[in-house]
Amino acid sequence: MKKISKYQGKKVLVMGFGISGINAAHLLVKLGATVTANDQQTPKDPKVVADLENDGIKVITGSNPVSLADEGFDIVVKNPGIPYDNPLVAKFVEQGTPIITEAELGWEIFDGHLVSVTGSNGKTTTTTLTQLMLAKSSSHNVKYAGNIGVSFSKVAEGMGPDDTLVTELSSFQLLGCPTIHPHIAIITNIFSNHLDYHKTRENYINAKLNITRNQTKDDFLIMNWDRDEWQEIARRSQATIVPFSRLNKSHEGAYEEDGMICWRGEQIMKASDIRLIGPQNVENALAAIAAAKLSGVSNEDIISVLTTFGGVRHRLQYVMEYQDRLFYNDSKSTDIEATEVALQGFDRPVILLAGGLDRGYTFERLVPYFKKHVKAIIVFGQCKDKMKDAAKQAGIPTILESENAITAVPAAWEVSEPGDVILLSPANASWDQFPSFEARGDRFIEAVEKLTNQKEK
Repeated sequence: MKKISKYQGKKVLVMGFGISGINAAHLLVKLGATVTANDQQTPKDPKVVADLENDGIKVITGSNPVSLADEGFDIVVKNPGIPYDNPLVAKFVEQGTPIITEAELGWEIFDGHLVSVTGSNGKTTTTTLTQLMLAKSSSHNVKYAGNIGVSFSKVAEGMGPDDTLVTELSSFQLLGCPTIHPHIAIITNIFSNHLDYHKTRENYINAKLNITRNQTKDDFLIMNWDRDEWQEIARRSQATIVPFSRLNKSHEGAYEEDGMICWRGEQIMKASDIRLIGPQNVENALAAIAAAKLSGVSNEDIISVLTTFGGVRHRLQYVMEYQDRLFYNDSKSTDIEATEVALQGFDRPVILLAGGLDRGYTFERLVPYFKKHVKAIIVFGQCKDKMKDAAKQAGIPTILESENAITAVPAAWEVSEPGDVILLSPANASWDQFPSFEARGDRFIEAVEKLTNQKEK
């Protein structure tokens, strides 16, 4: 951990009691700040508040009082999910009070080698693959943190100058990271996500580009080269650009050519030997390979990771095979693009479980993927009627409604045959029925296990 004096004697407000917010509050006390912690909800576990207060932190729960803006805070550390039009946050913006996220605090105390990953889809898998590859060939600590569910600042506290941290960073986090400076940055792709938060696509792109804003020509930006727009976005960086391309559009970095995974003219392995399924995971592998090769990782270590790593939970996660049906949990597919790429990963007929929070859009874009891959669909949630409309346009012969992703499991089994894939890939957020996509995926797995156990009896 790097010793810094920036927060010594400063008055800091931490907004949000997530894991990262709580860790940030305790860290700021260690750094000499006077800390107030605020959350709109009152934690169910009273120990959360007690631990903060025992560390000398003033705690305010149950609302975000706008009056806090009048208390003279020097800086605000905001939970990334709290929007900037929140009345209290908006007041700080109006006053010109600096607002950062916990990831920026983590960067400020980090004393090692930083690799950072962002993008609309594939962040977690790419982060995990990169960490595994770098750890294979390093005698020092190589860890991951950030949006992957592990507090950046907490991990950074325990790392030294020879260690490497691979961080997954969301657009929400990056908006509050004015000085972050990874030596290697990865942008997996950029679609049109979270426009309810960012308001415009250009705002969203600019948030993503904060990952490379402070890079120089001595740093590297690894960028998906398969769309002209992404190539143009990459050129807005001052870093040395390293492309990756599943569509063989550049040989300057990592790419797939004639079924082989290559790095700058050197063949590494067959794409078909990657254990993770689907074209999106070839892209994730290429991005990770680029970071690994720039870091001196051997082909043998790269191959070892790619032929053994079975996937991240909730991201096209293989659950089990039962009576020649394959079950996959892709609950993380909370947008149309993610479900598109998930469907392309299968050459077996798919029984799709889809639906969730209605964000106002329709699903015509999925029609060609439905036609090619889906033999039956079980829809649920607020947007089920819109999903049914797309399924009808695609001519799917079996279209069923169910209450949710759990009740859809036995319904899917009833219409399945040997050789089918039963896939949860909702194309929508979970918040109409579940607190998170993780909760939705966990409940789906439980339902699959319950179903197969009952069939065994």
